[in-house]
Amino acid sequence: MTTITRRNALKTLAAYASIQIVPGHVLGLNGQTAPSNQLTRGIIGCGGISASHLDMPGKLLALCDVDKNHLAQRMNDAKAEQNGIKGYEDFREMLTRKDIDIIHVATPPHWHALMSIEAAKAGKDVWCEKPMSRTISEGIAMVKAVEKHDRIFRLNTWFRFKDGFYGMGVPVKQIKKAVMNDLLGWPLKVTVSGVTGFDWKFFWVGKTNLPKQDVPPQLNYDMWLGPAPMKPYNAHRTHGTFRGYWDYDGGGLGDMGQHYLDPVQYILNKDDQAPISVEIDADPQDGDAIGTWRRIEFTYADGCKIILDGENKDKDAAYIEGPKGKIFKNFRSDIPDLDKKLAALPDPPEQIVDFHESVRTRKKFALNEQNGFWSCTMVNMGVMAHRLNKNLKFDQKTMTFDLPEANALMNQPMRAPWKIEA
Repeated sequence: MTTITRRNALKTLAAYASIQIVPGHVLGLNGQTAPSNQLTRGIIGCGGISASHLDMPGKLLALCDVDKNHLAQRMNDAKAEQNGIKGYEDFREMLTRKDIDIIHVATPPHWHALMSIEAAKAGKDVWCEKPMSRTISEGIAMVKAVEKHDRIFRLNTWFRFKDGFYGMGVPVKQIKKAVMNDLLGWPLKVTVSGVTGFDWKFFWVGKTNLPKQDVPPQLNYDMWLGPAPMKPYNAHRTHGTFRGYWDYDGGGLGDMGQHYLDPVQYILNKDDQAPISVEIDADPQDGDAIGTWRRIEFTYADGCKIILDGENKDKDAAYIEGPKGKIFKNFRSDIPDLDKKLAALPDPPEQIVDFHESVRTRKKFALNEQNGFWSCTMVNMGVMAHRLNKNLKFDQKTMTFDLPEANALMNQPMRAPWKIEA
């Protein structure tokens, strides 16, 4: 079991790997050529999100899922017989293959840490779905493993560096430019709600008192649960509706949180820190099934705030505002000629936004294990406050909360025989 100490957490998150290991396929080792498209991939998890991973760059060699029907569907989608793609039930068997460079982890979040760490140990680079981890301690262990084994890691959310940012109608770059050039002043408040163009997907809720059902023959339910507690099978726990249960995800916040909040960390230049407090307005929660919340408020040490307005209560909310000005949905602003002013100002520093370029050069991807850990920590802080229905204070120096029950959620045990080993 990886021992996650406070000192190790901070040292690990500050360290950068110095040894550069390039995949053999890129160098043309083992008698193989090294064309630009030669990087090879395997995908773990063949549920709904995996469809978007099929057509990502690189040659797909393997698919894995514990549900035979899901695996068969994706094998068919990928034309496995025609393209020489092999299917697996146990991801560990896939990881023994020496001809796979990149592992896509497209499973429910309770598997993200274990699979990413095992992939790193096997010498694979990792493309992981969001949220990065289901707990803060699992995230620390992921950072530690990626750096120890000199791997390249990315999260599958991209709004900090490409595409229009939901209701804002512009890329995050424009908002970042306004902040970094002090057009809004400081401190800042960000409101993430339906009013500002976001949807917290409150349909991701669980059901209480689920009746026990027979496990379908195509599903290895014990393997689907993996490190999660053993609970009687019910179809609503698995596949498309797993997000409604604390054991596997964090509801709408777990689903969309890193999409929505990772860009905020980038905009506010807080890629190496977490808020110092989180306040929750919600009803008491069931111990198993996730419910909804009304408002979550994060506060940083410098006074910046992030408001998650689940009720869309503030009908006049700006997306981001400071003492000097505001930016609203669709990039409307009370700052005269904002677009012209931004055009004359310097851009944010360039980032590597092609994952395969990161793999080849061994330089960090724009959204990697380091900054991804901190934005995921904010998501997990919100999930913890929601689950406990209590406000929390966080000390980043000691990586601890002010309540023992919060620290227990940060360091949740895994069901035997599963454990994290560096």
